[in-house]
Formats: sequence, structure tokens, C-alpha cells
Amino acid sequence: MNFIVKYYLPITMIIVKSILERTFIMALALSLTGLIISCRDSNKVEVTQNNTLIEKSKVGQTYHLTEAEGKKYLNEIKQSIRTPEDWRTRANEIRSFILEATDLDPLPEKCPLNPIFGAIRKFDGYQVQNVAFESLPGVYVTGSLYSPLITTEKPAGILSPHGHWPKREDYGRYRPDVQNRCASMARMGAVVFSYDMVGYGQLAELGWVHESPQTMKLQIWNSIRSVDFLISMGVDPKRIASTGASGGGTQTFHLAAVDPRISVSVPVVMVSYRHFGGCVCELGMGIQEDEGFKYNNAEIAACLAPNPLLLVSVGTDATESTPEVEFPFEQYIYGLSGKSEMVENAHFPNEQHGYESSKRAAVYPFLAKHLNLDLSMVMNTDGTVNEDGIIIEEIEALYPFDQQHPLPKEGIRANKDVVWDWKSNL
Repeated sequence: MNFIVKYYLPITMIIVKSILERTFIMALALSLTGLIISCRDSNKVEVTQNNTLIEKSKVGQTYHLTEAEGKKYLNEIKQSIRTPEDWRTRANEIRSFILEATDLDPLPEKCPLNPIFGAIRKFDGYQVQNVAFESLPGVYVTGSLYSPLITTEKPAGILSPHGHWPKREDYGRYRPDVQNRCASMARMGAVVFSYDMVGYGQLAELGWVHESPQTMKLQIWNSIRSVDFLISMGVDPKRIASTGASGGGTQTFHLAAVDPRISVSVPVVMVSYRHFGGCVCELGMGIQEDEGFKYNNAEIAACLAPNPLLLVSVGTDATESTPEVEFPFEQYIYGLSGKSEMVENAHFPNEQHGYESSKRAAVYPFLAKHLNLDLSMVMNTDGTVNEDGIIIEEIEALYPFDQQHPLPKEGIRANKDVVWDWKSNL
């Protein structure tokens, strides 16, 4: 079986491909295993109310399964999935369960997007335009659209959901790493939509909150409507990707599992066989297990198969075992269709939970390869990222509502006022 595991170290990069002889692979794998193990400390162990020992990752993420339980579960799935048809059946079950658990089956009626566009700000190789559109009547998705200065017919589209970093100076889609990657992907030729998760950004100041019982439902729906928005902007419907870190990684593989229009998925520091998330937007509404049906985030990520999937992992959070556990599982699923080369893993054993430039240096080539983008616009000849000239804007500069573009009077200001069955009220 073919596989690609990339270990990114501070100075050198080792790329392992299975086209080599088995003896060479074993020797190299042993040396890399020693490298990974050397940078792990023993995890803090807690006892749950059921007297089950549960570990915590170095960044405090709670593991929902023990190591033995998680490996046993994935093994059992592999034993039960033997053909492409087996996996299609399983993937459809997962999709159906996610939609049913989040009360999105059937999907709501789609209202007109009614987009509100701000002024275009031109920068070095890219431009930014703040946008708000309706995912449901009165429910506005807020974000910023990054695009190339030179427009082409049917460019690739990329969604950029963000994670949960809560501090205002290190916040949501306004973080420097998010702005850098969105601008860079636009320089490469893509149209990129960076959008606020529920209760983040300008709407948080108007009364929306993130910690709400139905946040997961609305967040998935907002992401589905964000795909609609990108298509309405003229992107190629066959070249749409999603990438985000932490909670943005969760949103990436959830969306890719339920919306077949996502053709490339790059979840960063989030696909774990033991950790399922820690927020209502990841674990809410009984999504992980209900009445005996259960699945694993590694399975959700694999629902994209056989389309391109890149797992970005680190040695200091719940993705620490990706090269040995989650990635081989994804390879197995992709291999059933003879497409194991379509899944890759970029692993950073010494790095932290985030989407730093080193990780972006792994993501940009993958997106360029599968979305037909111009990698030369963002990479130096030595393989490092070139993000010179990108302007990190202030938070308020990325808000779509201002005096010239106010929140419409019908705009909803609180989670409780969302009306899902809106057509019946007409």
C-alpha cells in the first residue's frame, strides 16, 4: 500500500514514501519513532465518575477514549469494512447520523443569500471585501472574501473556518495566521471565504453567543450556505476546499462529511481517534453516540474518500499519534478504492496546536496540487513560505456592518430568535 508521511523538523524535512524497499522503511521508521517518542511526556490522568481512567493531552484536551479503546475501535471498523461498497455504506450512515443528530434531516429550505458587500481593499497580490449574507431569514453569516487581483473564469474556492482561541488579541478569523493563509491562498489564485463561527466576531457584540444548545446545527448550516455563497461568486463547483485549525478543523471535516461539494479537505491539528472536541459546536446534540450508534473523528474525516485529504498533526496535542494510528486508518479506507495516494499526513513532532507558517508551508503545496493553484506566488525556493507584503488588518476593519452597511432591521441579534421553519411563517 502506498503512503506518504511527512515529518517536519525545525531544520530538515524527511519525506517517507513506500516506493522504497521494506527493509529501508523499517529502519527509517524505527529512527522516526524514537524521535517522536522522545518528545512526549506522560499525560495527566483523571478518574471519571465511572472510575474510568481518562488521560489529558499536553494542551489540556480530554481524551474521550483510552489508547487501547481507540485502537480497538478502529481495528474493529477495519475488520468490518472490506470493500469500497462496505465503506460507502458506512460513510452514508455517518452522514445520515450527523444530519439527524443535528436536526438537519431534512435540510431546511434555502432562503436567498441577499449578500451585503463592503468596499474592496486592494493589497499586494490580493484584495479583501467584507461580506454578510443570510443563511436563514435574518440570520447573517459574517466574513471577509479574499480574492486574486487578477480574476479568472471559475477560480477554485476555499472555505476558512476558524478555531476557538478566545482572547480578543488572538481571536477567531482575525488571528494573523488566518489572515496570512487567506491572503496567501488568494495570491495563489483561489477565492477564499473566511467566516465567523456562531457567536464570534461582530455578531457577538450584537448579542449572539457561541455556547448555545443548537450552535452545532447552525454552524454546520452556515458552512453549507457558505459553499452556496462561494458558488454564487462564480467559483468552480468542482474545486472547493475547506481548511481550518482546531475547532476550524472539526468544522472542516464535519462539512466535508455532509456536503459532497467539498472536494478537498485539510483539517489541521484536530483529527484524533481519542479526542472528539471540547465545545458545543463539536460535541453538541449527541453527535458522537446515540442509542448504540457511534463513530470516530478519523471515520468522519474519511467520509471524503476518495477525494484529497491532508491531515496536519503535531506531537504535543491529541493528534500526536496520527502517523501511527489515524493516518494508516485513512490509508486503509482510501486504499479500498485504490486511491491511497490521495491522503497525506504532515506531522510536526515538536510543534504546538496551531496553524503556523511551517504548517502552512505543508498545506499550500497540497492545495496547489489538487486545486490547480500557483504555488510560486507563496513559496520561496527553499520551501519556506513567502508571505511578505500581507497586511494584518485590525479586527474592526474586517467587520461587514458599518454606517454605510448597517445590520438590516430584520437582522437577528440572539440565538433564541432563529426560525428554522421559516417558509411556514410566510
